[in-house]
Amino acid sequence: MTHPLFAQHQATLEAAVAAIHGRGYWSPHAEMPSPKAYGETAAEDGRQAFEAQLGRDFVLEQPGQRGWAAPERSPYGVELGVRYPVCAPDALVAAAQAAMEGWRGVGAEGRVGVCLEIIARLNRRSFEIAHAVMMTTGQGWMMAFQAGGAHAQDRGLEAVAYAWDEMRRIPAEAVWEKPQGKNPALKMRKHFELVGRGVALVIGCGTFPTWNTYPGLFAALATGNPVIVKPHANAILPAAITVRVAREVLAEQGLDPNLVSLAVVDKRSDTQALATHPAVKSIDFTGGNAFGQWLLEHARQAQVYAELAGVNNVVIESTDNYKAMLRNLAFTLSLYSGQMCTTTQAILVPAGGIATDQGHKGFDELAADLAAAIDKFLADPAVATAVLGAIQSEATLARIAEAGEYGRVVLASRKLAHPEFPRAEVRTPVLLACDAADEASYMEERFGPISFVVKVADGAAAVALSERIVREHGALTVGLYSTRQDVIDAMTAASWRAGVALSINLGGGVFVNQSAAFSDYHGVGMNPAANASYSDAAFVANRFRVVQRRYHVE
Repeated sequence: MTHPLFAQHQATLEAAVAAIHGRGYWSPHAEMPSPKAYGETAAEDGRQAFEAQLGRDFVLEQPGQRGWAAPERSPYGVELGVRYPVCAPDALVAAAQAAMEGWRGVGAEGRVGVCLEIIARLNRRSFEIAHAVMMTTGQGWMMAFQAGGAHAQDRGLEAVAYAWDEMRRIPAEAVWEKPQGKNPALKMRKHFELVGRGVALVIGCGTFPTWNTYPGLFAALATGNPVIVKPHANAILPAAITVRVAREVLAEQGLDPNLVSLAVVDKRSDTQALATHPAVKSIDFTGGNAFGQWLLEHARQAQVYAELAGVNNVVIESTDNYKAMLRNLAFTLSLYSGQMCTTTQAILVPAGGIATDQGHKGFDELAADLAAAIDKFLADPAVATAVLGAIQSEATLARIAEAGEYGRVVLASRKLAHPEFPRAEVRTPVLLACDAADEASYMEERFGPISFVVKVADGAAAVALSERIVREHGALTVGLYSTRQDVIDAMTAASWRAGVALSINLGGGVFVNQSAAFSDYHGVGMNPAANASYSDAAFVANRFRVVQRRYHVE
């Protein structure tokens, strides 16, 4: 019998599966905060729901609670004061293990149906989650609503679609009959059970606490695994709301809510204890290289899906739309103050300059024009603060302050006053110029609104340098501007060899640092920035196993 939640959401699931095969544009979640999509009172209801959490205990009734913690500090200067339960790691793992058998018994349809219901309810709370994302990460409102709400939900649904597409290939049972000549045939009935590998740990990041968390959360849950969500200490509330919604749906279905739990830790050793627990069989991590490498080296009992630091880069060899190129790059470098895993850091330009539709542009002229384009784009304070958001961490502020040490300053960063949040830390991008030989400056990730225009010998050298950067230091995105097909072909081949997504001659409303669920493959899994693709079947296939039983039948 079909699980009722599976039946309820089956049309959406089938459309999602069709989308991952077709790779065209599709989304069931409205990315604009429109009353027509979310209801006339949704915006005010969401704001009130967010504010009701502030200064209070966030009760989850999880096992092993030993205290409360309120570590979040808003980049906008808003007092949050939300207190979260701190639970013993062993208690969370034990409870997750105890819940696993009941979750297996629901079957693939039941698990997928529950996951789809969780995502649908998260969508209805998009305004509340957007406020939580904005105030903990520093994202601007529209980005928080889109990336923290609809786009994150798309990514969760995408993971469920991949999980279902893989699991439905396995038949529940089969009759095996082998002829024996004149003797009776050998006949057996075989049953195939889909079984999760074990407890999943999802370690969130401080800048995209839903967008980077939902794929691992829903990939693991749909394939039969209990999930412990360990959020970044400064971006807990979006994850906590998500966990609460999941636990509510599970409890309503008569399932153990400890299938999904929140791990707020008060010491690093607790995260390490979770990550190396023998029962933890998968870990999803987005963050810095130091802890990411520690996980890869020490959490040997688990499959680690790690998205780490990289040096995203763009090669500019020539262009037939100079103005559009500068405008596109200005937006790319400004969006959320460069606090994205996909933002361009190194812009590789031939020393002799480039050919454009506006005539030849020298290296220095191009750098100055890009600086002017950024200044023009951010000239309106309302636009600037909406696009830039606020700086999430003190470490990023420190990197901005010291950026001038790494190259010639073409555009200095400025502090902007936010009209609504006077304590917000808002900074414009800093643009530096350097030579290709100055590798210590640009060949490591400098997270935040810091980018380099790098002088290279010529277009061929730029393509070669881009490939080497990706191979040695990793990248999630690279870009190219060129009017020459031989250069486009060379860059394409370089991206295949290094394993990185390539965007060519972007000049309109799509930017190199954007990734669309159901269509783009986020991460390739071939370079040091990511050891897996987060938008394909392999992301879910290793999270479950098939356990069979068989017996003779007459």
